[in-house]
Amino acid sequence: MAHSSISFSPDASNKLSAAERRIGLGLAAIFGLRMLGLFLILPVFAIYAHGIPGGNDKTLVGLALGAYGGTQACLQIIWGAASDRWGRKPVIVAGLVLFALGGIIAALATHINWIIIGRAVQGAGAISAAITALAADLIREEHRTKVMAMIGSSIGLVFAFSMAIASPLYHWIGMAGIFWLTSALALAAIALLLLRIPTPAPIPALSSPTMPNVSILSDSRLLRLNFGVFALHTTQMALWVLIPHALTETAGLPVERHWLVYLPAVLLALFAMVPAVIAAEKRGLMKPVFLGAISLLLLVLTGLYLAGVGFWSLLFWLFIFFVAFNILEAIQPSLISRIAPPHAKGKALGVYNTLQALGLFAGGALGGVLAQYFGEGAVFLFCGLLISIWLALMLNFHTPVGKKRDN
Repeated sequence: MAHSSISFSPDASNKLSAAERRIGLGLAAIFGLRMLGLFLILPVFAIYAHGIPGGNDKTLVGLALGAYGGTQACLQIIWGAASDRWGRKPVIVAGLVLFALGGIIAALATHINWIIIGRAVQGAGAISAAITALAADLIREEHRTKVMAMIGSSIGLVFAFSMAIASPLYHWIGMAGIFWLTSALALAAIALLLLRIPTPAPIPALSSPTMPNVSILSDSRLLRLNFGVFALHTTQMALWVLIPHALTETAGLPVERHWLVYLPAVLLALFAMVPAVIAAEKRGLMKPVFLGAISLLLLVLTGLYLAGVGFWSLLFWLFIFFVAFNILEAIQPSLISRIAPPHAKGKALGVYNTLQALGLFAGGALGGVLAQYFGEGAVFLFCGLLISIWLALMLNFHTPVGKKRDN
């Protein structure tokens, strides 16, 4: 496979080039497919499960929802390390093939146990680390956060998109059709990767690595960023134990109309985050923007705890949540890629994405337990404590200095 490189004219050195923009959008599309597999069935699967053998067992329903994230958490580091050794693109292709295979298994399932297996196979193609490492390989450091913003923001967009189309899609093509669709999109993503994304030059092996594996797992800055993504996604999933019910009960919106809240909140938040990303990149304000976004999360949790989950408060706080969420999804992977050495970016991002998947698991499980036994307020208090710890850990965080910016 031929290796491609990206050249830049001096006049364009301070701008995101057309090639970098194309790479960012392409990788965001591929990354979004991974999250689509997680989010798309959330609003409708419990309804569908009642009509198949084993679907009345809530434990099995929970396993079907969580199996995707479980295998992702187990395999992110392995796939990230594999991308360091054998290349990003071969690993991404292999992961997408597994994703498509898992979708086919789930689409053909006649018992919920087979759906659990299919979801686990989908999650086994844990390529998030390889995708973000590929972005770090191909994008200049001073523009990396912009591209990470594209990739990270795809999570928020895919989440809103899945909430918007899941119910109509389910009524149109059924659950099997949804699984077939995600498999077809995975195959399309392979074509996009091979035809439109350049192949970076191989990273030379180092006889004396600047950061051995043990340092990747013990470096204080990486540890704090890994805790951060765990806290962020634990909070995200815990909140969505409550928010769909609140939209239905408080706002009187049926599930198929929840997109009327989610989609505007996400789109407005994407516009609102642009000045923050520009400030972080071009004005050397990475740390203030980072701490400000964490503080916004704490403000959201405080507001929801004090004001409750009424319709108008939900509209406002969801907007603020997505602003903070998208900023953090852009900045954190960029910081990981700056701190980790070139030969170990895949491993470092593998650890990071493992904690992300564990956060999705923990948020769903703990959010449900807290809400059931201690009430909604306990969910906000728990998440608020988690975010407060994260904020405290980041106060003395040393932001790495970029080659041309952030100084």
